[in-house]
Amino acid sequence: MKTGQVDVVGVGLNAMDTVIPVDRFPERGSKVEYSDVTVLPGGQVATAVVACQNWGLQTRYVGKLGDDEAGALHRRAFHEAGVETRLATVPGGASPQSLILVDGAGERTVLCRRDERLVLKPADLRREWIVDARVLHIDGHDTAAATVSACWAREAGVPVVADLDAVYPGIEELLRHVDYAIVSRDFPRFLTGEADLDRALRLMHRRYKSVLTAATLGEDGVLAWDGTRMHSACAFEVPVVDTTGAGDIFHAGFIYGMLRGWSLDKQLDFACAAAALNCMAVGARGGIRGVGQIEELMSSGLRYSPEFMARAATG
Repeated sequence: MKTGQVDVVGVGLNAMDTVIPVDRFPERGSKVEYSDVTVLPGGQVATAVVACQNWGLQTRYVGKLGDDEAGALHRRAFHEAGVETRLATVPGGASPQSLILVDGAGERTVLCRRDERLVLKPADLRREWIVDARVLHIDGHDTAAATVSACWAREAGVPVVADLDAVYPGIEELLRHVDYAIVSRDFPRFLTGEADLDRALRLMHRRYKSVLTAATLGEDGVLAWDGTRMHSACAFEVPVVDTTGAGDIFHAGFIYGMLRGWSLDKQLDFACAAAALNCMAVGARGGIRGVGQIEELMSSGLRYSPEFMARAATG
């Protein structure tokens, strides 16, 4: 099949999420009743790609699935969203699964299971899948495949956005090929050993010669260093149902704004608003809203106080 250019190609995780709401996170040794279970597709890169497609971008997802029911559900979800896929299928393999406990405040705790046969490897990739795009989006889980993809993208002049939440083996080599490293709150500290988030982001930027280093901070918003000045955006106050996928949607919002040629501050604002709206429904993709609704929240929504940002920056 001939590959045509898309706006966004994503290489990384997918997962089938089993979301279980509980009043509070269980104490050790306790028994907690629950009354509802929802099974929905998710995964860091897969969810971001679906959001971008929903907002009118042309997308491609590259990943690996088992030949089980979860794999079939993923394929159907990609097809219904209009996402072009390049999926390797592992006979007898179990597609990635996540059990997600969501407490009364909407905060999620994730338990993951992944079949080692479904690790995406460099041999599973084709260069044209990666370079025929305007942006590459990756996570760091299958680090070798992510690194090869990022190298190909860089060679072709395709900017690389990374969603990183753990210091996997080989992550530093990957970061040398990432333009926009948008990471979880604790990642800069784990990577650099620097407890102060402001200094850690500056150190990452200098060490890996990034275009941007940023950390998403939940209700504290986002902090980002562009090599010249520190940018921040406050999160929006919304009724939170489930925070699953908030970071994934944030990355999608950032990419959307980048491809629209917006200023960095507007990109961060749009990403915060998109993530906030997603938290108002169950599941990683349950609250993906249209661009108009996101822009409405940007213009009129309530925000958390800027004091949150000062607290976040000092740890």
